[in-house]
Amino acid sequence: MRNDGNLDDPFGSGRPADRSDDTPSTNRSTMLQGLFRRTRFWAPMNPRPGRTKLAVATGAACCLGLVGVSQAGFGAPDRAAAPAPSAEVAERAEVDPASRAMTRPSTAPATPSATPSATASPKATTKPKPKKTVRQIVPVAGLDRTQMNNAKKIVQAGREMGMPRRALVIAVATAMQESTLLNYASGVLPESQNYPHQAIGWDHDSVGLFQQRPSSGWGTVEQLMDPEYATKAFLSALAEIPGWQDLPLSVAAQAVQISAFPDAYAQHEWRAGKVVAEILG
Repeated sequence: MRNDGNLDDPFGSGRPADRSDDTPSTNRSTMLQGLFRRTRFWAPMNPRPGRTKLAVATGAACCLGLVGVSQAGFGAPDRAAAPAPSAEVAERAEVDPASRAMTRPSTAPATPSATPSATASPKATTKPKPKKTVRQIVPVAGLDRTQMNNAKKIVQAGREMGMPRRALVIAVATAMQESTLLNYASGVLPESQNYPHQAIGWDHDSVGLFQQRPSSGWGTVEQLMDPEYATKAFLSALAEIPGWQDLPLSVAAQAVQISAFPDAYAQHEWRAGKVVAEILG
């Protein structure tokens, strides 16, 4: 096959004056126009239509490539962004670290915290209050529990009246002699048996711890069967005796009771003192 490169190639070795890389022109527009003129010049001289079309297409592609290179080479410096002023750069540098340091709210979905159940929470430990200890009064001086309880009622009634210790001892000793510290009802007064009692006597209409008689004006049967009332009736009469505090126990008790055996009270004084001491503590 015949090599027609020298005939058809406008940039071959046979046309050194037409090569684009040897053109010293500084005006690229003039150079492009020259290329277009050379393309139009040699294309009609090609005797073969097929090769004419190929040469025209090749020349157009080269021209378009050179146009693109020209626009890319000379247009880039014009489109470069102008440098930001130094004041704006400093302001941005100051804002950016500050914005990074700001605490931002979390975008994570909030999960409800588990509420501890009432049974799971530890119960507050409260120090238990110390229980008030009640001193147990024990029977003394040969008394049983019933007798000791009656003696306690006498002492309590006397303290409510504000009577001194001496009056309490006289009252307990008198009840020891009259009823052995038992709440007596009377067989003569059937009514007296309708009230709480611990024994039944037959000494006229005498009732209660102090064997007081309703017929003598000490009170009603119901009142005298109450140990508290009977004790206060006795101590009220004792308080009316002048100088009772200095009298012997038997004399003071006899002044109230008017007994047929006035000296019998004295024998219970030491026991009564021991009982009162146990009750008062």
